[in-house]
Amino acid sequence: MTDPESPSERVLLLVDDEINIVKALKRSLRRDGYQILTANSGAEGLELLGRQRVGVIVSDQRMPHMTGAEFLSEVKVLYPDTMRIMLSGYTDLESVTNAINEGAIYKFLTKPWEDDLLRDNIRIAFEHYEMAFDNRRLTAELQSANEELQQFNRELERQVKEKTREIIRNVNLLQVSQEILEHLPVAVVGIDEQGMIAVSNHESDKMLLGPSVGGLVGLQASKVMPSEVMNWVEQCFGGVLPDNNTARILTLGGVETTVSVRAMGYSSGARGVIVVLIQV
Repeated sequence: MTDPESPSERVLLLVDDEINIVKALKRSLRRDGYQILTANSGAEGLELLGRQRVGVIVSDQRMPHMTGAEFLSEVKVLYPDTMRIMLSGYTDLESVTNAINEGAIYKFLTKPWEDDLLRDNIRIAFEHYEMAFDNRRLTAELQSANEELQQFNRELERQVKEKTREIIRNVNLLQVSQEILEHLPVAVVGIDEQGMIAVSNHESDKMLLGPSVGGLVGLQASKVMPSEVMNWVEQCFGGVLPDNNTARILTLGGVETTVSVRAMGYSSGARGVIVVLIQV
């Protein structure tokens, strides 16, 4: 049988070969709202347990073919969660004690029984049964949550590794791009929206700074760029974009220089201007 999500009701099984005893037990327990099942032998009780989930069993000891201790020992193996109570006379104490020592019996009550004592013990047995059921359910939920968390962590680890590889690829590409930029035989300067030089290569540093120590990056373009070039740069930022296929020849430092100014930001969010200077 598959476990339900929770016990929908308290199912009690009474096992005794004496029909009058079973009827008397049912009369005593009917007021407690249990679903009461009955069996007149251990074999009949085992057959019933194979079809119906039972929370608590109350069994007589003296029954033909299979004693109560033998029956409850079998129940312990097949349905260990079921709470097992035995009713017996004092003459059966030795066999009952053995069953208790083997863990087959949760509680032993003597015949004739006291109704209130019997009802209290059955109620407490159901509470133990339901508490154990809830503990198993919570344990299963916790295990499921842990498995989901492990799966999430594995997926997160995979994504982190993939992102790390992507970052490494991008860094390598950036280093290659920087290497290419540095070795270009022309001066390249990138100016951001604040007019600061954000990118420059070795050729531009040499052309615009000469033998000065340091580079152009971080300087205001207006301090190192000729005014003619800055006017063109400001036109780009102002939306008056020059024809990107057109270059101007200016005299910079006494040398004729071809100057191209091109706006950035068409394919990315990085707005700025690229200035390319080629000495003729």
